[in-house]
Order: sequence, then C-alpha cells, then structure tokens
Amino acid sequence: MRSQLLRARNRAKVVALCVAVALLACACSSASGARRSGVVAAVGAENQYANVIGQIGRRYVEVTAVVSNPNTDPHSFEASPSVAAEISAAQLVVQNGVGYDTFMGTIEAASPDAKREVVDVQKTLGLPDSTPNPHLWYNPNTMPAVAKAITRDLSALDPAHAAYFRANLARFDRSLTPWLQAIASFKTGHPSTPVATTEPVADYMLEAAGIDDETPWALQADIMNGVDPAPEDITLQDSLFTGHKVKVFLYNEQVTDSITQSFLALARKSGIPVVGVYETMPTPGYDYQTWMLAEVRALEKAVADKVSTEHL
Repeated sequence: MRSQLLRARNRAKVVALCVAVALLACACSSASGARRSGVVAAVGAENQYANVIGQIGRRYVEVTAVVSNPNTDPHSFEASPSVAAEISAAQLVVQNGVGYDTFMGTIEAASPDAKREVVDVQKTLGLPDSTPNPHLWYNPNTMPAVAKAITRDLSALDPAHAAYFRANLARFDRSLTPWLQAIASFKTGHPSTPVATTEPVADYMLEAAGIDDETPWALQADIMNGVDPAPEDITLQDSLFTGHKVKVFLYNEQVTDSITQSFLALARKSGIPVVGVYETMPTPGYDYQTWMLAEVRALEKAVADKVSTEHL
C-alpha cells in the first residue's frame, strides 16, 4: 500500500487508461478470437498469481501476468493500454488488493463484464482495507485459499473440466509441503532469530518462522511508501548492524534507493549476511512453491553458515 500522494499521482494515469480500454474494445474482441478455443482467458495482476492460475488450469487456461519484471516496483506500476485491453478481455482475473494493484479494479470497472470472475486476494482472506502489509503471498495461508478460489471460478467458467481443476488443486496443495516443512524446521532450529529489513516484503513468512524483525515498523512503512524515514529510525537501523544485534539483513531486491543502499553497504561491512527478497516471482527457473522454498533456504544459509544470497 503506497502513500495517498502516490495513489493520487497514479489515478490520472489509470483514468487515461480507462479511455484507452473503450477505444480498444475491438482489439480486445479480436484478441479473444485469436486465443485457443476451449481455454479460459486469465490474467494475474502479479506473476505469482498468474503462475498459480496456470498450475490449476494447465492446458485449459491461457494466462497472462501483468507485473512480472523483477526490475519493476509493483507499487508504482503503470499499466499500458495493451495491458488494459488484456485485463478487459479476461474471463478470470486474480489481483492482490489492499491498495497494491488498484489499477486492476479501475480497468475492470471501465470494461464491465458480468461473466468475468475476479479473485481479489484481500477479499478472499477477509482482510480490511487498513491491512498495513500488502505482500500477502508470503503468508503461508494465502495461496491455498487463492488456489481454492481459482479452482472454484475455473470450474464455473468451464464445468466440463471441474474434476481436472480439483485434481490440480490437490496436487498444488501437496506441493506446498516442502516450503511449510522448511518454515517449521527453521522455527524449531533457530527460534526468535533477530533480523533487519528494509520493507515488510517477507514479514508474513518471517512471522510464520518465528523470526524477530528488529527494524522499526515506521521505517519499513516509510520506505515502502516512498517516504524519507525519520533520522532516529535510520540511526536505530544502523545500530542493528554495527552492534551485531541481528543475524540477517533482508532487503527488497527490486526496490533500492540511497537509503537502502546505505543499509546494504553497512550490513556487508559489519559482516551481516544479506538475503534478497522479491515482490514478484523471479523468472525464469521458479514457480511459486520453489520461490518461497528458496527464500527459506537462503535464510537458513544466512543463519547457519553466514552465507549471503543477495539474488536468487
């Protein structure tokens, strides 16, 4: 969730896109006709959600990810007219909510379709708009609920293959086991491990693993929202490194600035292992499950062997 200023800045851009959606109505119709027959056209706002759609639907879906570039800050992503057209033509959409990808709802409203199924992860989880951390996919409870909702909606759109989708859901749920076991093992083997972070990207997973994030929430929120942190919070963060009060430093590998770079340099100088975390799934080479497992294994290496994994 970005600051109100950032949302206001993006609102005009999204309104312009909505005009483009109307102008691209014919193009959307043509794009739909060009798709393979007998498949559901689906869009995931972030590529981790698109990946899960693909795992559930497999050969009966054609899925597009809106945000997938690892060098992009998803908070400030600007959808192009072609992306708007893709969203407006979709039969199934999965989006994060919590103010993270507001452009999705705006574009959908500009191209209403009573038959379109929309999985809003925030609503699926029953979370309020005031939820402070929008990085919901790091919560171990999130994707099972999302995958179940995807299965439900795909079955409604394509009833003939409902049993196939349900079988893929069961396979997906089983495939999360190594990640969940790794989290449990870390919690048992390294209880209350102190770490520092830049943003609350992986905070849900850290909490599940029993990890203590020593970085002030105010600093995390300020960096996430593009606001300069208070000097006293920066001083406290610096002391976590120079005083060796933390065992790992986790930073948002996709969004860095002079402040986060200074933390990164100080952590390295202080001999604190560094682990990079991501807002969108690194590609190629990962699916959602292996990405999450890789993050836990990177934490394990940092704590047990003092080895950094700055990039997956």
